[in-house]
Amino acid sequence: MRQDAPETQTPVLSRDVFDGVSVVVPVFNEQDCIARTHAEIREALQDVPHEVIYVDDGSTDATGATLEEISARDPAVRLVRFRRNFGKSAALAAGFERVRYGAVATMDADLQDDPREITRLLNRMFEEDLDLVSGWKKHRKDPLEKRLPSKLFNKTTQILTGVEIHDFNCGLKVYRQEVVREVTLYGELHRYIPALAHYRGFRVGEAIVNHRPRGGGSSKFGLERYVRGMFDLISIVFIGLYQRRPLHLFGGIGMAFSTLGFVICAYLSVLWFTGQGIGDRPLLILGVLLIIVGVQSVSLGLIAELITRTSYATSDPPYSILRESRPESSPMEEDRSQR
Repeated sequence: MRQDAPETQTPVLSRDVFDGVSVVVPVFNEQDCIARTHAEIREALQDVPHEVIYVDDGSTDATGATLEEISARDPAVRLVRFRRNFGKSAALAAGFERVRYGAVATMDADLQDDPREITRLLNRMFEEDLDLVSGWKKHRKDPLEKRLPSKLFNKTTQILTGVEIHDFNCGLKVYRQEVVREVTLYGELHRYIPALAHYRGFRVGEAIVNHRPRGGGSSKFGLERYVRGMFDLISIVFIGLYQRRPLHLFGGIGMAFSTLGFVICAYLSVLWFTGQGIGDRPLLILGVLLIIVGVQSVSLGLIAELITRTSYATSDPPYSILRESRPESSPMEEDRSQR
């Protein structure tokens, strides 16, 4: 995958492939930064049709009042304010629901993300026919205690999801609108948007972006986010690989346990037929336990499969349509419409 170094001059997007960009900015207690962040966004995108959607995630300082002032005087701004802090995933989801341009960008409000990178990322997306381009903070301006856990987190995520990018949690990303319409965010899944998009069949890339020291305030995340992040990672790997076929996971585990249990019991049976006592051997208990656990795991997989099949008809389709040349009603759709 090719990554370019940040450029000093902001490129101009071709209007043939681009109608404008919706910039979604989740904000929480950024009263020291938000006015400067807005000024930089407007300056960076002055030659590009755009809107800026701020989502105030329950700020308890003067951030909300500042955003109200900005929204009142700038027609390009749309403001959404939460009643309390719901988290970054909820803020991004609320912003994604309100975008109106064909391209979408996200960035943080702490001045570490450079808005001048947005058009360069969009150029990369259109030139290489990608659906999502994630920023890579290769030269991070964060302290060592944040950089080292982040490297471990990103490497683990890269291995488990199979998405070959270096910085999953970079706030600076660009997307085609269909990506944000289809990716469902809840909990703290915002860290894994590239993986979620990849599982939906979208093309994901990355580019090195300029990263700056924090412009004010303090970080809202501690080391506990990595603990929560690992649980979220397990969740999306399971959802991405086994959501529609849970029996493949639980059945495989059950078969492995049961096979090992049967081998142990077969070995003990041979000893018993040769006249050796096996009633007081811990291995007997282990063999029987493995068989029971294996049967339970297969049963759990079958129950999960039944739940999946039952909910399939009312859930979102397990696919993403790239294009449809002649959308005609299928016989099933025609039959359903006549009922």
